[in-house]
Amino acid sequence: MSMEYPQPTALYPDERSVKSAELVGYLNNKASISTFVDPRFQARRQIVTIDELAEAIPAEKSWVLKAATNAAHGASLDVYLHRAGDPVILPAFTDVLTEVVVEEYLNIQHNWGVQLYVAADGRARLLAVTDQRIDADGVYTGGRFGLIVPLPADLLTECLAIAQRAADVGYRGMCSLDCAQTYDGELVMLDLNFRITSGSIPLLALHTIRPDALDRPSESTKLTTSAPIATLLAALRPALQRGGLIVTGGHDTRRTDNTINQSTLHLLVFGDDHDDVTTRRTELEALYDH
Repeated sequence: MSMEYPQPTALYPDERSVKSAELVGYLNNKASISTFVDPRFQARRQIVTIDELAEAIPAEKSWVLKAATNAAHGASLDVYLHRAGDPVILPAFTDVLTEVVVEEYLNIQHNWGVQLYVAADGRARLLAVTDQRIDADGVYTGGRFGLIVPLPADLLTECLAIAQRAADVGYRGMCSLDCAQTYDGELVMLDLNFRITSGSIPLLALHTIRPDALDRPSESTKLTTSAPIATLLAALRPALQRGGLIVTGGHDTRRTDNTINQSTLHLLVFGDDHDDVTTRRTELEALYDH
């Protein structure tokens, strides 16, 4: 079994997993940036307790707040972007965590997700480089694949070195490293995600179903609705039949003990023209995401 998120060892003993829950939690927590990234590529950040938080986040400055925990949750709600002068409205995760990361605000020109994997032989390898679509609040909304802005060579070298450092302490499997270039040319590592992610799943789907489309433009997105997942799939059927669309995952809370009815579908739109792919992706979001 591949331990993508830490699970109780009483239920999932380490000897039954490719990597231990303790290792996965450690690699995905607040310590991983300072431990595994060359100082040249480290964004300025500090770890503060909740009691220290008020002094570390002045309203007159811009900053980014990130959850800091040994649990490798990686949810988009674990990031909060504050712009200078705006009221400070702390996110919900500050009510449940004992410490958080306060990171400098960067004016980002390019935002990449570098998808890598460590095979059984312990060697880190590059799968692909993707662009990340980030909304105005700094939350990841999807990826761009295929024809993207190239990653600078020294940043790519560092990404491979980071993955190899993790491999050397026992990590095996997929990982996604979030990095960026600012408008003034600074190269920084933003997050290390040592698990399978929404950036790697579309690539694996294309490799399996449409390997011919790996080097063509494609974009991932997520649709969320209160309707049953069967209804959402039925509404998507005409688009699926036209081609250039893959369902890469889905979830319906009706199949769980969650009392809130919500269905989610993860999609990948692909084609020959970047503008056409973007248009079809935004049309799907406008029609079905409600």
